[in-house]
Amino acid sequence: MAGLWRCMLVVVLLMCVCLWDSTEAVGGAKSRPRPQKRPPKKPKVDPIDLAQPAQNIDLQQMTGTWYLLNTASKCSYLINHGTKVEPTVMTLTRPAGSNQMLSVSTKTRHNHQCWEILQVYHLTPTSGRLTLKGARPELNIDIVIAETDYTSYAIMYYQKHGKITLKLYSRSVDDLSEPMLTKFEELAEKQGLGLAYLFPFPTYSHCGAVDRDHIINCVPTC
Repeated sequence: MAGLWRCMLVVVLLMCVCLWDSTEAVGGAKSRPRPQKRPPKKPKVDPIDLAQPAQNIDLQQMTGTWYLLNTASKCSYLINHGTKVEPTVMTLTRPAGSNQMLSVSTKTRHNHQCWEILQVYHLTPTSGRLTLKGARPELNIDIVIAETDYTSYAIMYYQKHGKITLKLYSRSVDDLSEPMLTKFEELAEKQGLGLAYLFPFPTYSHCGAVDRDHIINCVPTC
């Protein structure tokens, strides 16, 4: 009798094993889904990094006087009040004994008085790319000379806090050619910028000697 019970127990165990195997074969035991790995974040690209500087920029030829004719920006004030922005004259010089920077004098009118802003653009290893250093690195302004023929026009990018401003300069306020304006508008559209200055362009009058009280050293903001 004991042998019969042992045989029956063996048969029951074999049936359980068979049923377990068949369950795994059909559907199997459900396992926990593995946690999905998050895709790696794409590296942040500053808009200025997409702006290609002109090749082999000769900074010595960039020195001299430039008149600001047009501006493109996402800055709402510039877009809405562009025609009211005062004319601006920028003069670039190379300091004696230094080949790693440009001295910049920017003259403009404010409250019917002439103001001069003195700055220094530092050269970078990339030709045509400059840096205007702020009080902290995050306040630096990156500058790219995008297009120029040295004798008539220059198109320059300025970036601060990841925001781009595009500026069109001319050697003469009367020398505005259609190809020059077309290049500027194409670059502005490529960056999704709105034009600030509209026709007519700002009227320039001579801003001569500046009183010492109206000379400031600063980093411009939008």
